[in-house]
Amino acid sequence: MAKNFVSNSQESVRMFKSDFLESLSKVYYWVPLIIFVPVIGVCSYFAYDKNIGMLNYIWLFFFGLFIWTLTEYIMHRFVFHFVPKAKWALRLHFIFHGVHHDYPSDALRLVMPPSASIPLATGFYFLFNAMLPTNYIFGFFPGFILGYLVYDISHYAIHHFNFKSGIWQAIKKHHMLHHYQDPTKGYGVSSPLWDKIFNSDFIKKQNG
Repeated sequence: MAKNFVSNSQESVRMFKSDFLESLSKVYYWVPLIIFVPVIGVCSYFAYDKNIGMLNYIWLFFFGLFIWTLTEYIMHRFVFHFVPKAKWALRLHFIFHGVHHDYPSDALRLVMPPSASIPLATGFYFLFNAMLPTNYIFGFFPGFILGYLVYDISHYAIHHFNFKSGIWQAIKKHHMLHHYQDPTKGYGVSSPLWDKIFNSDFIKKQNG
């Protein structure tokens, strides 16, 4: 398999001539927490206010968390790793995900910037709200957003923390194989669950 360009530099490569657009492509790892933890709180309050019930809230919360894991896998495999042919589309592919594979140690591009995460979260909110019974979104969406935050923060940690043992070492190894061995496998970042289900796991990982 041909080796792709990979830089070990922690510096951020410039992607845009415009300073404003460049700033929108970078974010500190703690910013998603500031933006989305209040969303979890507000939705949870509305779940209480709309009286959906504690049991409904709990199962909807964990269902949302579960659906996030599938969403993470699908987006990573079929959206972020879809390589188009047109030059302008290749440029978009690089901006959204290619830059991360070329510069995996870039600390300012390891979590999704608000310029992308807020529109995506808004779209998912309206999508799931249209699919779920009335007011059930207020139990489901907090779990879904918590899953996203776990994904974002764990992705940063995987690239910058040296885990010695345990589950986090296994998760880090899984993701590093995706970067440095075979980018057509190992699409799950926060969990290898769906890689096992959809046969995109690493055989080597099972022998490691």
